[in-house]
Amino acid sequence: MANNVEISLISIILICITAAAHERKSFSNDFSALSQVNGDGICKTLVETQGYKCEEHTVITNDGYILSLQRISTGRSGKKADKPPVLLQHGLLCKFNSYTIFQDAVVWMLNSPEESLGFILADNGFDVWLVNGRGTKYSTGHTSLTPNDAAYWEWTWDELAGYDLPASVEYVFNHTGQKMHYAGHSQGTLVALVNLSQGKLLNMLRSAALLSPIAHMNHVASQVTKLAAQLFLANDVYWLGLREFIPYSRELTKRMDRICSTLKLSCGDIISLITGPNCCVNASRVHLFFQHELHPTSTKNMIHLSQMIRTGQIAKYDYKFLNTLHYRQMVPPTYDMTKIPKDFPLFISYGGKDYLSDVQDVKVLLNDLSINHDATKLVVLYKDEYAHLDFVAAFDAKQVVYDPMIAFYNNL
Repeated sequence: MANNVEISLISIILICITAAAHERKSFSNDFSALSQVNGDGICKTLVETQGYKCEEHTVITNDGYILSLQRISTGRSGKKADKPPVLLQHGLLCKFNSYTIFQDAVVWMLNSPEESLGFILADNGFDVWLVNGRGTKYSTGHTSLTPNDAAYWEWTWDELAGYDLPASVEYVFNHTGQKMHYAGHSQGTLVALVNLSQGKLLNMLRSAALLSPIAHMNHVASQVTKLAAQLFLANDVYWLGLREFIPYSRELTKRMDRICSTLKLSCGDIISLITGPNCCVNASRVHLFFQHELHPTSTKNMIHLSQMIRTGQIAKYDYKFLNTLHYRQMVPPTYDMTKIPKDFPLFISYGGKDYLSDVQDVKVLLNDLSINHDATKLVVLYKDEYAHLDFVAAFDAKQVVYDPMIAFYNNL
């Protein structure tokens, strides 16, 4: 029975990919239409409707991607920010069945202004900047490519770390003339850790708050994710020419429902199977926001994350026998977390029920940091009941995580 379930889970993942390929054309048209319909952007549709002033900005990365940024520099009271900028970087999330989970800047404003980090920071006097990563709804632009081009999706989190984050940080620094605090969730923590381990961006950052940190991934608790890692490591999907990975499709939903029903699997809450049992996410609230949004990522990025799960290493993309062409060595270079400057202020918060940012993996990261890091510059907050999404969407995250994080910022 275990083998049958495993084979069937592989089938589900394969269906996900196949359905995505079949719906690519219609998705592209829908995506383009959505972008046009919502041409006013996040400021008009989500921020200003809550009583905040908001500015739309764009930045072009060195490899040609056009990113959308939003700035909330005034609290709901109308008082202009009198504290440093804070740059918020979202993670890699997805949508399955009736659960709408965002992978752009909207994730920081899922709940009410009293519960959402983007609004809370603005009301506490910070100059808030929100980033939308390449390929997401508000950042589909490129200087020479479109999302219909396979080359558009030729990237992984390494490019996010090497291009997107530096471009965003530099833009905010030049625009405000101030060093900024940083806050990232999930993949948004990985891109920051990679830069810090190389001594980059230090002249523009005051500190970094890492929520559900992703670094070492050898102990990922989600069996579905582990199974997917084994599949993607084979590179079959990539070499079939499917460069864009769409985690949700109408056809996939129908087929997944049938398979789960046949196998008597609890796939109705597949988000929990991937992220862990989130204790405090108000699902009814989530449904209110852009219920038909579709967010892709690159297949190459999924393969790269799978490589991390398989090896437990934080390394560049493994091109196998082509590594010598890319890196002039047989194996991909690794990132050493022990090289993060010992005096750089870090706030790290993780949860005991998190299937992606597993407790054992976070402890490996903390052990890396403890080797050299100044204890007075490292704040660690552990919440036993929290899973992966609770850190950005829990109704009590303000009291549990955000208030301590803001106190950390204010004490620097």
